[in-house]
Amino acid sequence: MTEYGRGPGSEPWHPEDPLYGDQGWGGQQPAHGQAQYDGQSQYGTQQQYPQGQGHYDPYQQQYQQDPYAQQHQQQDPYAQQQYQQQAYGNQHPQDPYGQQPQQPQPGWDTGQHAVPPYDGQPVATYGYGETNDYYGTPEAYPPPQPPGRREAAPAPAPEPAPDWDPQEPPEETHPFFTGVDEKDDRKAPRDDDYDYDGDDDDRDGGGERRGKGKKKKGRGGCACLVVSLVLVAGVGGAGYYGYSFYQDRFGPAPDYSGSGTGSVEVEIPKGAFGYDIGNILKKAGVVKSVDAFVSAQNENPKGKGIQAGVYLLHSQMSAAEAVKMMVDPKSQNLLVIPEGTPNRLVYASIDTKLGVAKGTTAKVAEKESGSLGLPGWAKDHEGVLDPLEGFLYPAAYPVTKGMKPETVLKSMVSRANEEYEKADLAENAKKLKLKSPWQLITVASLVQAEGKYKHDFDKVARVVYNRLKPNNVETNGLLDFDSTVNYAKKQSTLDTGAVSDLRNFKHPYNTYYIHGLPPGPINNPGDAALQSAIKPTPGPWYYFVSVTEDKTVFAVTNEEHERNREKYKKEQSGQ
Repeated sequence: MTEYGRGPGSEPWHPEDPLYGDQGWGGQQPAHGQAQYDGQSQYGTQQQYPQGQGHYDPYQQQYQQDPYAQQHQQQDPYAQQQYQQQAYGNQHPQDPYGQQPQQPQPGWDTGQHAVPPYDGQPVATYGYGETNDYYGTPEAYPPPQPPGRREAAPAPAPEPAPDWDPQEPPEETHPFFTGVDEKDDRKAPRDDDYDYDGDDDDRDGGGERRGKGKKKKGRGGCACLVVSLVLVAGVGGAGYYGYSFYQDRFGPAPDYSGSGTGSVEVEIPKGAFGYDIGNILKKAGVVKSVDAFVSAQNENPKGKGIQAGVYLLHSQMSAAEAVKMMVDPKSQNLLVIPEGTPNRLVYASIDTKLGVAKGTTAKVAEKESGSLGLPGWAKDHEGVLDPLEGFLYPAAYPVTKGMKPETVLKSMVSRANEEYEKADLAENAKKLKLKSPWQLITVASLVQAEGKYKHDFDKVARVVYNRLKPNNVETNGLLDFDSTVNYAKKQSTLDTGAVSDLRNFKHPYNTYYIHGLPPGPINNPGDAALQSAIKPTPGPWYYFVSVTEDKTVFAVTNEEHERNREKYKKEQSGQ
């Protein structure tokens, strides 16, 4: 079988040579004016194939079978094998089912090029590719040409010169700058775009103007002015925003100056802190900002001591002045109930604060005592003079004119319930072998009345419990407290009279006459006296006497107590 070469008289193809020899795809392109391949076959002596079976594709370097022949061969695999042996010589039998031909694809597939065989080896074709020879049609691509015969590529055409001068700025075309009416698609200036030097007489009979005036100035200047104003406004707004941001974050808080004017009454509720108080004052028009008040409160050493209550302040005063007035008790419009104050004095204070007639609050208390919030264990005790005694808790209460007495009394009873609940009176009364929390409050009121200072309260409470013991032989179960006589007589004095006279004063609250505790509390005890009544100091004392204003002497026996009394009398007389 003839080997495919480069042409007549050429060397056989070598595997190291590129496709179509050392010239690549263009190796067989004819020169200008020369016939392609000079009338010879492209590959020398071309192999003949049976007629009607197809043709050889020079690009694919393989035999392209006719699809009808392929169909026939698919139907007759033995005929296909015989045909291959005739075309290629003695070949190994091919599996008719393994070499199924592919269906022809449209177009020219340049991606499948058969590798040329080595010397002495036949070329095997498998029928890939197309069945039409596009070299015989006008649509065929030109055959490859050798490099020496190729025509030089035409030089690129020069780019056309621009119809505008890049050195000059572009002319404005927007209707805003040119004066063209975009709505009417008018390209000519309007009549009002001209200024006329002549008078109104320079018009023809039809009323039209004669001649052309001077064209108005363009709108570019107005546009620049508008843009400038917008920029200035933007910069100014940004600067104002930045200044406001700096003032809010880092600048001093807004504040009034001076001590203000007029009079403003504000109420600070219980549990209010710095920012809460500042909000209340700002809403009332006292301070200008909450931050200013909080800052002034932190700077004042007593600022954290502002208590709940009603305060009389001024309008539009500086935060520092507001804090200064609020820490001053004189500025507080409060009803202050001292520890150990009996109810009869509390009622009088409420009347004065509310500006009502004397005795008004006492009548309300007597009439409404059952609906003011007393707990169940504080009701229906026999012989009690005032069921509210011990429940008008000593504290500062906001009271203003216009309030009702029952409102003030309810707030006091409510405060007492809170404090007594904290002290767990019921449980502590059991530990002390008392009948009820009511008796524990009664003991606390006696401690509050007989003692003066906390260090005395603990021992006075012990004296009370010692005298209440059944085996008491010193006083035989009598308390003998002058404070109970004063409560019964609605007085406050140290000279209650001789003991013999007190023994004959028949009154349920007279502890010189009755054994044990009085029917109820004799005042409103504070927390210190209550805690001493709950936890008295252990000791054998049955007597005590106040030697000086700040000194109380306690004794175990009556003889010791009498000696202490004589000593006290001599000190009082100056002997």
